[in-house]
Amino acid sequence: QVQLVESGGGLVQAGGSLRLSCAASGRTFSTYPMGWFRQAPGKEREFVGAIGRSSGSTYYADSVKGRFTISRDNAKNTVYLQMNSLKPEDTAIYYCARTKYAIPPRYDSAYDSWGQGTQVTVSS
Repeated sequence: QVQLVESGGGLVQAGGSLRLSCAASGRTFSTYPMGWFRQAPGKEREFVGAIGRSSGSTYYADSVKGRFTISRDNAKNTVYLQMNSLKPEDTAIYYCARTKYAIPPRYDSAYDSWGQGTQVTVSS
């Protein structure tokens, strides 16, 4: 079973930027698409974005399109979430997850391994 560890969260003012990282254990990282989800207090976990096995295909929720960018470095077993122009409504715990589906789905039940999450707080 792969282990996923997120880092890079923190407190930032509205309009600021953060880059989250998700480091994966094991030798099979490059064979799996990866996703990012988030969960705000009192809300359900929601899809943020995902990336295919290589960096050629990325997918985003409408709420973050144009502000967030997902990338991956398979040599480092790491996937990134660059978040720009942050808004208070982006405040949530952010999770990375692995899926076996070639086109990463937008629903969380399609993902079989999850990190512990990293808190992102955006102040107004």
